[in-house]
Amino acid sequence: MALNITANRADSTLLDLPWHEPLEEWDPALLAALPRGISRHVVRFVEVSGRVIAVKEIRGDIARREYDMLRQLRRLEMPCVKAYGVIDGRTTPDGRELDACLLTRHLQFSLPYRALFSQRLRPGTADKLLDALAVLLVRLHLAGFWWGDVSLSNALFRRDADAFSAYLVDAETGQLLPALSDGQREHDLDIARVNIAGELMDLEAGGVLEEGADPILISRRMVARYEQLWGELTEVERFETGDKWRVDERIRRLNQIGFDVDELAISTDLDGTTIQIQPKVVDAGHHSRRLMRLTGLDVEENQARRLLNDLDAYQAAVGRQNDSDEMVAHDWMREVYEPIAANIPRDLARKLEPAQVFHEVLEHRWYLSERHDMDVTTQWAFADYLAEVLPAKPDEQSVVGVDTVEMPVIALFDD
Repeated sequence: MALNITANRADSTLLDLPWHEPLEEWDPALLAALPRGISRHVVRFVEVSGRVIAVKEIRGDIARREYDMLRQLRRLEMPCVKAYGVIDGRTTPDGRELDACLLTRHLQFSLPYRALFSQRLRPGTADKLLDALAVLLVRLHLAGFWWGDVSLSNALFRRDADAFSAYLVDAETGQLLPALSDGQREHDLDIARVNIAGELMDLEAGGVLEEGADPILISRRMVARYEQLWGELTEVERFETGDKWRVDERIRRLNQIGFDVDELAISTDLDGTTIQIQPKVVDAGHHSRRLMRLTGLDVEENQARRLLNDLDAYQAAVGRQNDSDEMVAHDWMREVYEPIAANIPRDLARKLEPAQVFHEVLEHRWYLSERHDMDVTTQWAFADYLAEVLPAKPDEQSVVGVDTVEMPVIALFDD
C-alpha cells in the first residue's frame, strides 16, 4: 500500500520519519521532550522543519475527520491546535497495516493540566484552569460546536497573565452545527462534570491535588462558571425606560470579560415602560484585538488586558491623554515594552513568551515597590527579575532528543 500524505503545506522532511514503524517504537532521539497528557491513543512529539509536531496514531477515517474539523474550527477563529496533516497507508516492512497518523502543530508554551498540578500550587489554581475550560466551552458552543468529550485531558493550557487560556486539542468526537440546542449544551456539561471529577480524583489518588479538595464540587463549580458566563453573554435583560444607561453597562461588562458585541436587539413594551436588550456576541478577544490594532502584538486576552493597563498608565504618566492612542502606543512600545522583550537573554528565552515575561516584570515591580516602600522603575524590576526569578523557571519549549512518557509531574510555578 502506498503512503498517502495530506498536509496543509508542502514539507518533504515528513518523508524522513519512520512511518513504517508503530509510533510507540519510534527512536527516542527523534522525539521532543514535552509533557504529555493522558490519551487513549499513542501520541508523540517530533521536530519537523524547525516546528514541533504532535503525532497521534489513530484510525484513518477518524484522523481525516478530525483534521477537517480542526481546520473548520481554526477558520472560525476558535482556540484549538492547528491541523498539520494526515499520514495514511502506513505498513510495516513485512506488510502489516498500521493506523494512520494525525499531525497537529504543537502550541508553544502550552501545558497539559497534569503538568500544572503539584504540592506547591496554590489552592486557586484548579479554579483558574476550570475557568479557562469554561470560557473555551462557551466559545465553542456559541460557534455551534458540540464537543462530546469535554475534559481537562482534551485541552492545553497557556499562562495568560494571572490566569490561563484553554485550547481544544482533541476534536475526535465533535460536531459542528448551525447552532446548539439547550439539550446539546446540557449533554456537553454532563460529560464535563463526569470527566473532570474523574480526572481530579485521579490526581487526588496520586497525592497531587490540594488536600481537602472535593473533585465533585470542583467539577460542579466549572459548570456553574459556564452557566454564569453563558447567561451574561446570551440572556435577555429587561429594565425601565429611565435606566437606558444599563445598555452601555451591559456592553462594558461583556468587554470586561473579553467579548465584543456586534449588535444589540432592543425592543420596548407597547406602553413604552420597559426595554429589553439582547446582545449578539461576536467573539472573545476584545482586549487582544485592541492591542493588536495599536501595537501589532499578538498575545493572550489577559496578557493584552495587562499590557493595555500599562499603556494607559504610561499615557497618563507622560500627560498625553489628548494624543491619539496609536501615537502613544508607538512610543510605549519603543520606550517600555521593547527594551524588555528585546533584552531577555538568549539562554533564558525558552522559559516564557515575552508578553508573559513583561507581565511578570510588572508584578515584580509592584513587589519590589512594596518591599522598598518606594516607586521602583520598570528597568530596575526587570534587572532584578532576570537575576532572581526567571532563571529558576523551567523551560516551556521543547527539547528534542528526550521522550517524556515517564516524565514525573513537577512544580512548574508557584501559583
